[in-house]
This record gives sequence, C-alpha cells and structure tokens, in this order.
Amino acid sequence: MEQTRNQSDITTRLLNWYNVNKRDLPWRRTTNPYHIWLSEVILQQTRIVQGWDYYLRFIDRFPDVQSLASAEEEEVLKLWQGLGYYTRARNLHAAARQIMSRYNGIFPSDYSNILSLKGVGKYTAAAISSIAFQAPYAVVDGNVNRVIARLFTVETPIDTAEGKRIISEIAHHLLPPRHSGNYNQAIMDFGSLVCTPVQPKCADCPLQENCRAYEEKRVSEYPVIRRKPTVRKRYFYYFHILQGNKTFIQKRNGDDIWKSLYEFPLIETPEAVDFFQLSQKDDFLRLFPENMKLYAEHRLTIKHQLTHQSIHSTFYRIEIAEGSAFNPPQELIRINKDDLADYPVSRLTDKYLEII
Repeated sequence: MEQTRNQSDITTRLLNWYNVNKRDLPWRRTTNPYHIWLSEVILQQTRIVQGWDYYLRFIDRFPDVQSLASAEEEEVLKLWQGLGYYTRARNLHAAARQIMSRYNGIFPSDYSNILSLKGVGKYTAAAISSIAFQAPYAVVDGNVNRVIARLFTVETPIDTAEGKRIISEIAHHLLPPRHSGNYNQAIMDFGSLVCTPVQPKCADCPLQENCRAYEEKRVSEYPVIRRKPTVRKRYFYYFHILQGNKTFIQKRNGDDIWKSLYEFPLIETPEAVDFFQLSQKDDFLRLFPENMKLYAEHRLTIKHQLTHQSIHSTFYRIEIAEGSAFNPPQELIRINKDDLADYPVSRLTDKYLEII
C-alpha cells in the first residue's frame, strides 16, 4: 500500500511540474497522430533545437500521410539531409505507404496497428497512442529509464531483458490512464530538464522526497548499465573528382550505413593509410589507371561519430584535365558540379561540402 501511495504521489508531482514547466513545442499544439508520429521519428537521436526546423519543413512539404506516401524516396532523403540515421527517413516513407494501402490513408488509432508500421517500435507506438488518442500506454526511453532507475534504485542493468521488464512495469504503474499523454510528456521532459545524465538538478527536484537514490546519496550510480557498446573504427577515403564543370558521385547500396544516399567515389581500408599506400590499391587503379595524369590535393580529414561506428574520413580533391580521357567505373554518375546540391548525401559529406 505504501509503495502504491508513493507511486501515486510521484505521478501527481510530475503532472503538476509539467503543467508549470512544459515546453511550448509545435508538435504539442496538436493531437494529429501524423504530426506526432513525424515529431517522434525526427527527435530520435536528435536534439529538439535541431529537430524543430526539420519538423516544420516536413509538415510544410508533406502536410499529410498521402503527400508523404506519394513522394519519391530521394526527395524524402534530401529533405532529411543533415539529421543522420537515414533509416528513419526510409522507414517513415515506407510506413506512410503502408497507411495508404492498409488503412486508406487514415492513421491507425489502435496501438497494435501503429506498432505494425515500418520502423515503429514500442516507444513510438506508446507515444502516438497516448498523446494522440489518450490510450494507456507508458513510454520508455532513455529519460524514463534514468528517472525510474533513480527513483526506485533499480539495481538490475537497464540494458538487460530483466531490467527492461522492471522499468516497463514501474512505468505502467505510474501511468494515470486518463492523463497518459500529458504524463508521458511530463516524465520525458523531466528527465531531459531536471533528472539529467550528469549534474542533475536534485536541489530543485520536486521528486526529491520520493527518490531513493537521492536519499542514499547514490544518484550518479543510476541507471545501472551492464555493458558499453563496442565502437567499430572505419577508414574512408573520398575522391572529389573534378573535370571541367563535371564531378562524379555514386549511390550507396546494400545494408550498410547511408543506404540510397550519394557520395564521392570511396575506398575503405581496414586501417589508416597515406596517399601513396592508397594509390597502390587495386580499387584506386581501377578508378585512376597508372598512366593517367591527375592533380591530387588533400582537402580535409573529418572524424564522424555514429552510435556504434567511428568514421575516420579523408577527402581528396582530384583534378583531371578537361581534355583527358577519363572512363570512370560504371557505378559512377557524371553530373554538373553545380547540381551536387540536388542529391541527398550523408551528414559527413554535407560537412565537407559546407567547409569547402
């Protein structure tokens, strides 16, 4: 009974805090499930300050499911450019087409149907269901994990099946069925603004009396995490080839990062190499035969960090005389250099283009 009272008190305090401190965000001014879905997908792995403009751009260009579904994937990827994690954009586009074919263009209101959409997991389905339809589903994201782990001193690592079960169970018990949307937004905002990963604002926390970790002076120990993800190092060497007013790009395929985006010709190596070592590789000679005259200049080195990958990239500017015979591999596309901005590229390539 005492634990139930404590949980009820936590819920009430969170809702009261949210009523005073909630942020005025454009996707909070609507209960349109399409808009809420769009905001949730954009804000995955993205800070609000960055996602805000993208949300407004997408709503302006694709005001409803039908307009998004009827667009070409390349246009969606181009509008997404700069946000990273492009699988989100491809899934968003595919899910819009699912809604058109399965639900006649009407966004589903049932949790299980929302969950069946491409790229939609339990968190996103719970967020849409609760905010748009007031369905009693609790969201669990990084902020929620942290808040609950500290409030209840959850000793089980949150990246284990048992840890996830415990957090989800507590989250469900804290959820007020008639105010699920506000509550879910409240606990996420609270984790983002007050119960932060480092230097949490414990002195000003309205849940201070309810927090076991604060009482035991162990706030920094939670949440407990079993393992850190292994980061894979990769070495990318790009060639920005210029011949007169032409340049050359290729489209990434397969299941690797940045699928369907465009990039300059690339050689990937298992370790860092210099230009001489690079020039001895078969891939280089396939691109630039030995007797070919060219001017090569190192332009930029960028370390680009992804969640589980560290991309060590080097960009070379390669100039080929306009009259020289250059027969690029079949996968390369010859375009006017001024048209490069029309093609969706990765954030890494975008950084290079911004700098040069």
